[in-house]
Amino acid sequence: MPEAKSSARGSNKGGAYVDRDKPAQIRYSNISAAKAVADAVRTSLGPKGMDKMIQDEKGDVTITNDGATILKQMQVLHPAAKMVRRSSCHCLVHPEHEHMLFMAEFGASNTSLLVELSKAQDIEAGDGTTSVVVIAGALLDACYKLLQKGIHPTIISESFQKAVEKGVEVLTGMSHPVQLSDRETLLNSATTSLCSKVVSQYSSLLAPMSVDAVMRVIDPATATGVDLHDIKIIKKLGGTIDDCEMVEGLVLTQRVANSSVTRVEKAKIGLIQFCLSPPKTDMDNQIVVSDYAQMDRVLREERAYILNMVKQIKKAGCNVLLIQKSILRDALSDLALHFLNKMKIMVVKEIEREEIEFICKITGCASPGKTVSIVVRGSNKLVIEEAERSIHDALCVIRCLVKKRALIAGGGAPEIELAVRLAEYSRTLGGMEAYCVRAYSDALEVIPSTLAENAGLNPISTVTELRNRHAQGDKMAGINVRKGGISNIMEELVVQPLLVSISALTLATETVRSILKIDDVVRLNI
Repeated sequence: MPEAKSSARGSNKGGAYVDRDKPAQIRYSNISAAKAVADAVRTSLGPKGMDKMIQDEKGDVTITNDGATILKQMQVLHPAAKMVRRSSCHCLVHPEHEHMLFMAEFGASNTSLLVELSKAQDIEAGDGTTSVVVIAGALLDACYKLLQKGIHPTIISESFQKAVEKGVEVLTGMSHPVQLSDRETLLNSATTSLCSKVVSQYSSLLAPMSVDAVMRVIDPATATGVDLHDIKIIKKLGGTIDDCEMVEGLVLTQRVANSSVTRVEKAKIGLIQFCLSPPKTDMDNQIVVSDYAQMDRVLREERAYILNMVKQIKKAGCNVLLIQKSILRDALSDLALHFLNKMKIMVVKEIEREEIEFICKITGCASPGKTVSIVVRGSNKLVIEEAERSIHDALCVIRCLVKKRALIAGGGAPEIELAVRLAEYSRTLGGMEAYCVRAYSDALEVIPSTLAENAGLNPISTVTELRNRHAQGDKMAGINVRKGGISNIMEELVVQPLLVSISALTLATETVRSILKIDDVVRLNI
């Protein structure tokens, strides 16, 4: 009997033992790890979703329901990842336990895949980072059931690709074109993205601010994208969210170095990336001066060197000087500050390297362009950071509308419409493809089901009624979490960019297909 069992499970060819069940075990362990991560963020979906309190290794606490932020922290704190890091140390593993270690390692790497998926959605659309992970988890659950029925992974992968291509057609067909001159529609989109945030009660302030900021830095007639680096968000502790404001200019957090000049009108700004201090040699050395005359000469040379630089700055007509931060030596000596003070030149030092490009744009020093600053205020660090993330999401929503000028209904309407139409599409196919496409369509019901569940509604009855409404041709029927029922979601002004839905669907499907086609993990002994 042991020999028969050995021949069924594997073979010994050329001295190497091959386990035939290993590919299936790898896929199942992979899917289980992904589903666990998706379930962890699932409760954060929607305007009634819960927030997560995350504590990192340094003890810093973050409170958020943003999918990308949660998963970025989980990459560090996930138990499977920690287990693999420990197992990579010099230790011995019993052969019987080697498969368990293998599963732990694959679970950790799979968690990394979902983190990358959420990052990709954040880069592409800026919103829908939780939805994309939840959809990926539901699709992997569908894959698990299909694999257990004996369907080959390649057939599942190709069928999913057909389904997503059809899904993009359906989403495009139910979208509505939007004009950037329609401020009301842009505000509705920004408000919808803010509804699920911790600072949702301030959406009436943050949404117009986000729309105005984007429209200031682009030309609506010709723009095909938005560079969010042109919108600088400055976090300032103190006050409340109500004190947040948009400034059409440059806001610096650094203090003025010379107290005698506090206000300058008709400013001519100079930005320098060199130091106003005595030069230093490339190598450490010591100079011993034993004669007072030599000491006096050194001081005179230093004074003349700095005075010459300050005169050149004054000659250029500069009356406000910004100095880049230096780590090699003092960016501004006391003597240089004294001379600048006498010449009535305002000085701001410690300008960070990351701020240089933004300052150059707004001052016109190099590649002039349109820029704005948003000052975010809050009573504590947690509130300020969440407000910054919320404003970033709202900015990304408007950017999506600039890139692809079309809107789609929210409230789970796109996903249930996809589920109904893909189920109809599956009946036109034959064989295993029809079965896989139907499983794909059923998996998409996870979004409306989760929205209903997080809002305290009965998910089964809500999704059933929603499916019936869409089957009768009511494409705009969605879950109204405010009223606790189903209504025309477009009339409730719950809208989102088409790009967010298309990006979430395609990226989730690509990730699932990639995971599905992996049947082994190779560890290199370096």
